Amino acid sequence: MQKLVVIGAGMASGRALEHLFEADASAYEVTLFNAEPRGNYNRIMLSPVLSGEKSFAEIVTHDENWYAANKVACRFGERVVAIDTTAKTVTGENGAVSYDKLLIATGSAPFIIPVPGKDLKGVVAYRDLEDTNAMIEASGTPGARAVVIGGGLLGLEAAAGLRLRGMQVTVIHLMGHLMERQLDEAAGWLLRRDLEKRGIEVLTNASTKAILGSEKVEGVELADGTVIPADLVVMAVGIRPETRLAKEAGLDVGRGVKVNAAMLTSDPDVLAVGECVEFEGLLFGLVAPLYDQAKVVAKTLLGEEAAFRPKELSTKLKVTGCDLFSAGDFQEAQGREDIVLRDPARGVYRRVVLEGDRMVGAVMYGDTAEGGWYFDLIRDGTDVSDMRDTLIFGQSYQGGASLDPMAAVAALPDEAEICGCNGVCKGAIVSAIKGQGLTTLDEVKAVTKASASCGQCAPKVEQVLAFTLGDAFKGAARKTMCKCTELTHGEVREAIRAKQLKAIPAVMQELGWKTPGGCATCRPALNYYLVCDFPGEYVDDGRSRFINERVHANIQKDGTFSVVPRMWGGLTSAAELRAIADIADKHAVPTVKMTGGQRIDLLGVAKENLPAIWKDLNDAGLVSGHAYSKGLRTVKTCVGKEWCRFGTQNSMDLGIQLEKLMWGSWTPAKVKLAVSGCPRNCSEATVKDIGVICVDSGFDLHISGAAGLHVRATDLLCHVDTEEEVLEYSGAVLQMYREGAWYLERIYKWQERVGLDAIKQAIVADEATRKAYWQRFLFSQKFAQVDPWAERVAGFEAHEFSPITIVQPLAAE
Repeated sequence: MQKLVVIGAGMASGRALEHLFEADASAYEVTLFNAEPRGNYNRIMLSPVLSGEKSFAEIVTHDENWYAANKVACRFGERVVAIDTTAKTVTGENGAVSYDKLLIATGSAPFIIPVPGKDLKGVVAYRDLEDTNAMIEASGTPGARAVVIGGGLLGLEAAAGLRLRGMQVTVIHLMGHLMERQLDEAAGWLLRRDLEKRGIEVLTNASTKAILGSEKVEGVELADGTVIPADLVVMAVGIRPETRLAKEAGLDVGRGVKVNAAMLTSDPDVLAVGECVEFEGLLFGLVAPLYDQAKVVAKTLLGEEAAFRPKELSTKLKVTGCDLFSAGDFQEAQGREDIVLRDPARGVYRRVVLEGDRMVGAVMYGDTAEGGWYFDLIRDGTDVSDMRDTLIFGQSYQGGASLDPMAAVAALPDEAEICGCNGVCKGAIVSAIKGQGLTTLDEVKAVTKASASCGQCAPKVEQVLAFTLGDAFKGAARKTMCKCTELTHGEVREAIRAKQLKAIPAVMQELGWKTPGGCATCRPALNYYLVCDFPGEYVDDGRSRFINERVHANIQKDGTFSVVPRMWGGLTSAAELRAIADIADKHAVPTVKMTGGQRIDLLGVAKENLPAIWKDLNDAGLVSGHAYSKGLRTVKTCVGKEWCRFGTQNSMDLGIQLEKLMWGSWTPAKVKLAVSGCPRNCSEATVKDIGVICVDSGFDLHISGAAGLHVRATDLLCHVDTEEEVLEYSGAVLQMYREGAWYLERIYKWQERVGLDAIKQAIVADEATRKAYWQRFLFSQKFAQVDPWAERVAGFEAHEFSPITIVQPLAAE
């Protein structure tokens, strides 16, 4: 058996040993040196250890049992002092060992700025567990202050972790904005703003002159003379490959240990891997290429042909609540164009860079869900010309409509990369799930290593799992509200009622929200639940609504808005039509269109013109049609018995009554009604959320229809005799839905979850329950938003009119 000596027990060498043992456990007798007194752990996850979100035990990759099982001779806590490539020996502090093959994995060393005071006690780098423990210890002193020098990935993760530990933190960054290598100026500004909201002071364009103190750190002096008090200084300004041993051994060394594509150094019996490596002039500091190198190392050691080829890389920040993604080249250059989506109020920014028909770069902040898809487009050089108009909205909106997440997963090719750190594609995950009967995320992680490193791809891995298993997916029944909480929508709603939580901050505090202030997913949901459960007490938070609801109009693809006045039951008059025509002329509205909901849509209105066009419509007696809201959209009607020879009831009048009863009511998702004057169903009542079919003996009530991406015929709820009963039963159903559905859950989805029988029992069979729902609905309508256009002046400039361009998918009538 040949002897393999490995210098360095980091993530790259650890992964190389994994691949080697998996391929041939008996090929080598392995001796492993490590200067740290421990084996391999996930250094990517030191940030959660610093912040207190994880323990060290949770990030250990290879424990004592793993090394013992693979018969690795561990020489931990022992530094290597020399390599003799002629004698083929490695000498440690406790003696020498011979080798047939040697793997150098010495990693990198932190760069320490050569300023006075750099060697004082209390100056630390941020590279290993010892550094992390030193920072945790320093944070234990009440009122302690920390200065982090460097506004890159590591520096900001250190700053966030120390702040969570209770320290006062100042970040000093030499450049004009944070993370300038990964982010453009706009995204850097959003990141800075979020960090400052956490109480972290950020100083850019700031140069360190000296670290002050006698025996220990007392402060940091900047080049402009500013002095910042400090009990701890963290140097996070960069790393350099650790090449000393290789250079002294006579190996070819440039900025790093030079290797070829087989990961061989200038000595054919010596390989190198990880951050100490230089390949074709490139250095590597992210885990994904290091893991690719590790695969090649294992094959080379086994005599197989393999070649390392650097791939496009992406970057993410591991600070809870600060989501950013960067990939490719986003620098300005001739022949390039940008597409930018910006929502400062929600802290969301997205920019893609195109060069011809190819996407070459992407920067995202606040909402990074599409990062993996953008990365695939960049890496594969995909022609994006056909999707240019919708590219900025992400994969879910290609083809002009929002796809179910499972549909998006289904559309991914097998070669689509799911886990960037470990290079795991969709096909490999699906194959493992089917071949080995995997049913949980942890099982998939253990077998494929997908999401086993930084963990940020875990939601996508879980989607692949759910898609592959279908109804058998164990986690499908428990979908948390969002990444900010481990609770489901149902658990949150139950807690709000049980604990009488009547404000968003109270909900987050009481229920242990992980992200301060929440996110764009949970805030609208919480706002709706509080509006619904505490009418008359809770004040609707406009900041927690989507852009369309905040500006009371539908944003269009070109940034203009669509204005839809309400036409009760689809009924209008010559005076209304004349007024709309005059207003369209006055405001130079480019397109006027009839909608599917029997209304008129004024398309192409600039945001700054919205208040003026609302005023003119109000003056003409027209009010908002709420075409943008999670609420009642339309009540479609046919002409009924007043005009149609087949009509059995006055469908137009009943439709108007229903619309005036329900308009302005916030609901979990959009709601559409229709009243058909006879079973011929000209108003398409049997594909609406609530539909009324007029018959000779009265009215058939239908619920849970849909006619969008998902086409579904209604189910018959019951038959009633009078118009008064139509109003009561319909209002009761709507209130039961309002109180029981999850946010963004349509009525048909809610029914699928709770069951038609349960709805019939509450609304039809149990009169007391129905009347209770009906009374609660009537009470809540006293506080419904009636006509937001009539309140167009007060507050519009303050926050509804903020420069927001991110939207939900456009909703057709």
